[in-house]
Parts: sequence; C-alpha cells; structure tokens
Amino acid sequence: MVSGLRLAGVSRYFILTLKQVQGKNLDTGEDVRKALSELIDEPNIGVVVILEDYVEYVKDLVAHVRERRKVTPVIIEAPSKFGTKYKDVVGYYKTFIKASIGFEVEI
Repeated sequence: MVSGLRLAGVSRYFILTLKQVQGKNLDTGEDVRKALSELIDEPNIGVVVILEDYVEYVKDLVAHVRERRKVTPVIIEAPSKFGTKYKDVVGYYKTFIKASIGFEVEI
C-alpha cells in the first residue's frame, strides 16, 4: 500500500512490522499509538490511512479525532491483505462519509 501512496505523492508514512522474539509476536500497539499521535499533532497532515487491524490499538485516539469535528486529519481505515472486518463495507463507508462531510454520497 505504501508504494502506491508514494506514487500518488504521499511523502510522510510509517511502516510498522510485526515484531517477533523467539517465534512469538510482540504487541505493536505502542508503535501504532506513537505513530498516530505524531501524525495527529502535525498541522500539515490532512489524511491518515491506517490498517483496520491496527485501529484496535488506538480506538480512543481515532474516536477523539473524529469527535473533534475538525476538518483534518481524516482517519481512514483500510482493509489488510486478509480482508475487511466489516460485513457491509458499502454501508460502513456510506456512514463514515456522511458523518465526515454531512451528507450521503452514492457509492
């Protein structure tokens, strides 16, 4: 995903990888929280794309940003390579867009 976004002109990104020690996965929650906090606090950031799998680590930050009702940053949850967690993807994004801009957009 990062390569495609870089081709589109995105210059600021974080690549978080699953850490393993002795064959066991370590929690990446702290890394996700640190990266998202840094992006939220930067005034030049307008859109943050985060994998749905990582949102579970920062639900409180995402909710806080969305409740502020500021224009930026917009946080978009992207499905991972394993698929989406939402059963009704179209319904989810319709609701998300309506909450973000105030009216419905046909998808």
